[in-house]
Amino acid sequence: MTLPRALAAQPSQSRGRAFAEDDRGPRGPRDAFQRDRDRIVHSVAFRRLRHKTQVFVAPDGDHFRVRLTHSIEVAQIGRTMARALGLNEDLTEALCLAHDLGHPPFGHGGEHALDGSLVDAGGFDHNGHTLRLVTALENPYPTFDGLNLTWETLEGLAKHNGPAMAPNWALAEANAGFDLELESWPSLEAQVAAIADDIAYDNHDIDDGLRAGILDLDALLILPFVARHWADIERRHPGLDRTRKLKALVRDGIGSMVGDVLAETRRRIAEAGVASLDEVRAAGRQLAGFSDEIQTEERALKRHLYRHLYNSDALTPIRLEAQRIVADLAQCYRENPRHLPDGWQRGADETGRLRGIGDFIAGMTDRFAIARHEELIGPVRLPDRF
Repeated sequence: MTLPRALAAQPSQSRGRAFAEDDRGPRGPRDAFQRDRDRIVHSVAFRRLRHKTQVFVAPDGDHFRVRLTHSIEVAQIGRTMARALGLNEDLTEALCLAHDLGHPPFGHGGEHALDGSLVDAGGFDHNGHTLRLVTALENPYPTFDGLNLTWETLEGLAKHNGPAMAPNWALAEANAGFDLELESWPSLEAQVAAIADDIAYDNHDIDDGLRAGILDLDALLILPFVARHWADIERRHPGLDRTRKLKALVRDGIGSMVGDVLAETRRRIAEAGVASLDEVRAAGRQLAGFSDEIQTEERALKRHLYRHLYNSDALTPIRLEAQRIVADLAQCYRENPRHLPDGWQRGADETGRLRGIGDFIAGMTDRFAIARHEELIGPVRLPDRF
């Protein structure tokens, strides 16, 4: 069952873009949200995601996910749910594809190090940096900076984690140029994109963790969500080899979470009685999400992944070395701005200069950061395995 059309974002009713555009050149038969999606796909920041860490350092492990493949998988899940609910698929896809553009090298470990290195300039946050990229740092157009995305796409990116009651400096700066009403909930498309992110990494990190030999299947089977699906797979496919059962486990996990979100979202919308997109934003609560039962199981799964994968003994030395690389680079550029490439020695004051250094480091891929560290500072000691 699809939702009423009035609850979906309509490109013909978009609040527009920050800058008027000259449309005299060829544009093709695309509406505003399709053009947003395409601008994201064609951006330099999107291409860099192919060499940025998801869980494992991006230069190694051809079969492990990186930020780019993760973003594509999120988009597939998000678009599927948007279609089932009757929401705008193009806006949902654009938000899914762009949600991780602001990640620095080495994932959350790199973000932690960069945030600490720039604490006297307001710190660093990858979600705020995503907005900074699409509103200021990308520059493919002749008359304005940024990608000039629609209000609806910018709103969804700004509120990826819900209303932003205390925006960091980067998000506040983007919002000052185009008021995104940060204290309200975003569109259903944005809410679906956010939950698609959770579904993707919950299940795909199980896949990668098992592939790497860090996660233990027997330990995972203690979790109700995993145990239930594993038992069902064994009933459906008795005698199936372990490798194929693991693939089915990931697939079934995604499918069951998607089905739960669709049913729960329809239930919440009926309960809330919302009849328009404005009422969705004013609802005061998340309308697209997991049921209470699956939410409890999903949180238990996340805790397990943090304990046994992200913070595991196998990955901790890698995370610490990655953080050292980022912190060393930030210190090097602070002390020796001449090491920055032409065009990056900028900023009207000390805060602006430091934020420019943050912009440069955040744009690095894993391998570029490693190469710059070895060139400017010294050897990198990342284990060979990951």
